[in-house]
Amino acid sequence: MKPVEFRRRLLAWYDLHGRQGLPWKRARDPYHIWISEIMLQQTQVATVIPYFERFIARFPDLAALARADLNEVLHQWTGLGYYARARNLHQAAGEIMARHHGVFPPDFDAVLALPGIGRSTAGAILAQAFDQRHPILDGNVKRVLTRYHAIAKPVTARDTESFLWNLADTYTPARRVADYTQAIMDLGATLCRRVEPACDSCPVRQGCRARRAGNPRAYPVKPARKRAPTRRIHMLIIRDDADQVLLLRRPPVGIWGGLWGFPETPESDVQRWCRDTLGLEIALEPSWPMLKHSFSHFHLDITPVPARVVETRRLQTSAECTTPEDGKIARMRNARVNGTPTPQSVAAPAMEYGEAVWYNVHEPDERGLAAPVKRLLEQLR
Repeated sequence: MKPVEFRRRLLAWYDLHGRQGLPWKRARDPYHIWISEIMLQQTQVATVIPYFERFIARFPDLAALARADLNEVLHQWTGLGYYARARNLHQAAGEIMARHHGVFPPDFDAVLALPGIGRSTAGAILAQAFDQRHPILDGNVKRVLTRYHAIAKPVTARDTESFLWNLADTYTPARRVADYTQAIMDLGATLCRRVEPACDSCPVRQGCRARRAGNPRAYPVKPARKRAPTRRIHMLIIRDDADQVLLLRRPPVGIWGGLWGFPETPESDVQRWCRDTLGLEIALEPSWPMLKHSFSHFHLDITPVPARVVETRRLQTSAECTTPEDGKIARMRNARVNGTPTPQSVAAPAMEYGEAVWYNVHEPDERGLAAPVKRLLEQLR
């Protein structure tokens, strides 16, 4: 099937069956398109829609996102995963305000230079928002093209990637670029599915080599993967006499970067760890059932360990924090000024963490939380 016929059939199918009512497509607002494309990285449309709507309600435009505290942005992202996307969005909003006068740039190189945006995402944003002709190559498009051409090499190989980009460019039309871009993504998401492809309903099935061979699920070919390792940690759910729980803010980069969570340790002697690291004597309570959480490159087994503060022996503080009074952990209330947590007296353990808070689970505020932490706080509440 020639590219022109491929495009004609795909667009005809899209006109009848495509996902044209997606909330970010209503106004073709570049800001909305950008937010949606970042959220859709590694995440399905059905999951993204409610997050997108809440995010836009909270940050209705670029200026609002740039003004926001990162903690507010992470709070809106809680549960969506891949939190670097939220940090990159916030940073990019600031750069757009500074470099592009608060207007999302219509230039490919300028968009590509923004944090968290690669070639395919930049092309998708400009195609959807401005109808510019740019090929895209997200996971759905790769699956469609590797099956259609029965590409037998690993999809991650450099020559395969280059070949796929050439194919993507060949099939991308000069007109109706926005519709074509959405159409081929929709095809991969709704018919050319990873596990159960609906080949009989595919508009380009006549030219698909994988369908003719009867083995579409053999594509795309993935390289042999090593078994993901498993890490084991204890999450310490430490409560004080006011029934508030100790949360620490994680470093700004890495897994769950910038989010708030419980103190974590791989050590089994958590009482000694608390004494040596936090300066806290704790009384242990019965452990809760283990939680399992998976990332792209490892699995995490979490043992929640509830405990009560018995005595505070010392608490080392970070340079930007005040010394705790009388050798005790200073209580951090949930007061806020301009969206920033404002403790009455701030103290933080001398670890990789920069901030600590005694958190009232019955009066939750806007705070970025990893999904397992949110689940445990709800259980505690």
